[in-house]
Amino acid sequence: MTAGAQEWALPDDLEGVREALIAWYEADHRDFPWRQTDDPYAILVSEVMSQQTQLGRVVDAWEAFLERWPTTAALAAADRADVVSFWTAHSLGYNNRAKYLHEAAQQVESEYDGSFPDTPDELQELMGVGPYTANAVASFAFNNGEAVVDTNVKRVLYRAFDVPDDDGAFEDAATDLMPAGRSRVWNNAIMELGGVACEQTPRCDEAGCPWREWCGAYASGDFTAPDVPTQPSFEGSRRQFRGRVIATLREYDELEFDTLGHRIRVDYTPDGEYGREWLEGLLADLESDGLVELDRDGTSPVVRLHR
Repeated sequence: MTAGAQEWALPDDLEGVREALIAWYEADHRDFPWRQTDDPYAILVSEVMSQQTQLGRVVDAWEAFLERWPTTAALAAADRADVVSFWTAHSLGYNNRAKYLHEAAQQVESEYDGSFPDTPDELQELMGVGPYTANAVASFAFNNGEAVVDTNVKRVLYRAFDVPDDDGAFEDAATDLMPAGRSRVWNNAIMELGGVACEQTPRCDEAGCPWREWCGAYASGDFTAPDVPTQPSFEGSRRQFRGRVIATLREYDELEFDTLGHRIRVDYTPDGEYGREWLEGLLADLESDGLVELDRDGTSPVVRLHR
């Protein structure tokens, strides 16, 4: 991390954090075809197309583009008007991206003898290739990239490890988290985490988020993030007590209804304002979110974490 005092810190068990995410990703992830190749040209095409288009819609366009222009040599020799027409026909966003991609292919052929540069800095010499795209191609094609820091990754770091909304802090945290020499799998994995589990509306349990045991947002119930509207004051809020319920059940595994109530707030009174009716409503929310289970078979309901 950058030298100097800071108010946040990554978990001590960094190796456990890393391996948990990689194992989660390798066990099951969205099977986009560009994840099955290390061809830098094919990866560059996917990255440029994805800038303006939902990933599910990019697949058909990407496959059709590569069928028509399978190499940088083929694209470089194409008529630029044909490339732009293809872009427009497939609703891929701003046409200048098609022009830049065509020019980048010509650069690879004329300036690099048909071989892609393989570092983020060198890749930025290609027309229309900025820092993010250069790093993605270096990572996914050559396993030679730096840690990706996009909106999804910022959201994950902010929620999981309380990294402040500061570009320098995000870059430090992302760099410290990424295992050396594994940028290909790591950057795919952390972006997948932000794309399917830690979305703006999180799906922690449904997606089996591998970082739940370390995640500050999961413990507190406060899923605010840089790209998520600020939530109401946390102190005394339902979010705070949701977090207390989860934290308490992690410690005790399961508790009777009233016992749980007394453990999460000092002013809990079964028949009072903050009593069984209040707690029932709180637990109903958590139950509907798939976070807790209520066993109502006995004389006193028992609450436990969802298994």
